[in-house]
Amino acid sequence: MTAPDTALDAFEEHRSTLTGVAYRMLGRFADAEDVVQEAWLRWSGADRGEVRDARGYLVRITTRLAIDRLRRVQAQREAYVGPWLPEPIATDFGDAVPDTAERAVLADSVSLAVLVVLESLSPLERAVFVLREAFGFPFSEIAGTLDRSEAAVRQLAGRARQHVEERKPRYDVDPAARRDLTERFLAAAGGGSLEDLLALLAPDVRLVGDSGGKAKGPLRVMHTADKIGRFLLAVAKTPVPDAEFRFTEVNGGPALVVLSQGRPDTVCSLGIVDGRIAEIYLMRNPGKLTGVAA
Repeated sequence: MTAPDTALDAFEEHRSTLTGVAYRMLGRFADAEDVVQEAWLRWSGADRGEVRDARGYLVRITTRLAIDRLRRVQAQREAYVGPWLPEPIATDFGDAVPDTAERAVLADSVSLAVLVVLESLSPLERAVFVLREAFGFPFSEIAGTLDRSEAAVRQLAGRARQHVEERKPRYDVDPAARRDLTERFLAAAGGGSLEDLLALLAPDVRLVGDSGGKAKGPLRVMHTADKIGRFLLAVAKTPVPDAEFRFTEVNGGPALVVLSQGRPDTVCSLGIVDGRIAEIYLMRNPGKLTGVAA
């Protein structure tokens, strides 16, 4: 039997991977943490003497728990007030992911645009896509995780990949350009100039607000530059107690975080096409901003 401290060490070694899998599966950091905690309870109570691959074993537990939870929460999301968006999280891979190509893959797999598309997959399709595309697990290992044949997993993977590729927006990915446009967006909205704001917005821009009915925000997806520009100017005039504005990396890209009395009040992330803002994600549900609180 493995000693308790060794069991904890093994679990902590793979915690970031487990959290990454669970978050991409569920779209909520709090749900992901709950799943990882339950995985720890099962790991600590299991007979680990027969476990040859701790990482694979833990990913299998976490994935199955995430699938079960995803099936339960889907009904709750249908009753959600207004549009539902994945929970934003602060992402800074730092020196842990030095390779540019690997960093790009991780950033893309956790982007809000991709997570929104993943919401339309079945739980099994989502699990296969996350394990294969984001973490590079072999089909044979995914098949064991899901108790499916390798042929069935390959079919699920192909269907999920095609679905994501067909629906994923093709946004500009240059971090410096996105940061620059985000700063100009804030300046235009804060300056109160509709003309300056419209110059940054694509004619067919969309604004998706997620407030859950717990904060002020649009309860339907908004369309057209003029309507969205006027809405944003009205929002900018709404006083926020002890407001602070910070630019940080959220879900793999630059975003604006508005703090009120030291706590996150709003997270704004932009989707950019050909140098203009094509999509605005405005997240204000206080219960879903814990992932950027740090």
